[in-house]
Amino acid sequence: MAGYQPPYTITPTILNQVIEVGELLGRWAAQAEHSSPLLRKENRIRTIQASLAIEHNSLSTEQVTAIMEGKRVLAPAKDIQEVRNAILAYEKLNVWNSAQQSDLLAAHRLLMMGLVDAPGQLRTNRTNNVGVYREQQLIHMAPPANQLPRLIADLLTWLEQTDIHPLIASSIFHYEFEFIHPFTDGNGRMGRLWQTLILSEWRPEFAWLPVETLIHNQQDHYYLVLGECDRLSDCTPFITFMLDKLIEALVEGIASQASTTGIPSPEMSVEMSVKKVTATAQNLLSALKASPELTIIGLAELLQVSTRTVERNLKILQSQGQLERVGSAKGGYWRVI
Repeated sequence: MAGYQPPYTITPTILNQVIEVGELLGRWAAQAEHSSPLLRKENRIRTIQASLAIEHNSLSTEQVTAIMEGKRVLAPAKDIQEVRNAILAYEKLNVWNSAQQSDLLAAHRLLMMGLVDAPGQLRTNRTNNVGVYREQQLIHMAPPANQLPRLIADLLTWLEQTDIHPLIASSIFHYEFEFIHPFTDGNGRMGRLWQTLILSEWRPEFAWLPVETLIHNQQDHYYLVLGECDRLSDCTPFITFMLDKLIEALVEGIASQASTTGIPSPEMSVEMSVKKVTATAQNLLSALKASPELTIIGLAELLQVSTRTVERNLKILQSQGQLERVGSAKGGYWRVI
């Protein structure tokens, strides 16, 4: 495909993550058919609360729930407005087209109405240079306003024409959008909303997956990875980060759904049953049968996955009773049961 190409590399780690998401998504989708509207509502509330909390909104999930139910809440007016706007925006996920600039602008208008002077408009030269700050420290200087029409048009055209997997494309878009920083405010929540939109266009179940909660819990890492990609001029680390959050969100989401639907077998915890079928867990067992002395770093290098993925799967296998550690962390070895 000719034209603009964001800088990234499809690594073996990313390919393994895509496979793992696919396996978990099958389970999530099967349970989603039986999930209650209440559970979907709770997931949406968690998504909104977490995405706004990253932007320093003070409202709790209980307060977001109250606003969604039309109840009065004692809180700063700006925080309440942000929640009301986000509720309306996430309800539009099944209406917008992720590759349409008019929809992108409409989403920003809805998300930021009453909060900024020109919602739904790209920043202009009158707004001067725009930077991203963390605790008074500049971590990213956005491109000048006169480049925005071209940059946004190129990014949306790429999104519409790319044949890369939506799991990867959505993460690339998220990073590139944050790099461009097209609006005076609201870029973070817009980037997260639009990745959810891209994913939900591929698989509607993603509209109800609260990935933002996990990003909020690790937001320092989120900004660290964004900064690393800026320095490298390559968004590969961000793709890996977001796929890892999707995996974690699916595991957590399946557990939440199962506790309501009771689908998993009683002799096996949800997390166990989810991980039992993943390729990564099976590959770990095979590797440790052959080389019980392998370290977490060694396993990550051998299987071409992140150390975090190895740690998560080792914990699951130990919980299942399929694996145990013999001896110390440094001098011991793994025993496959």
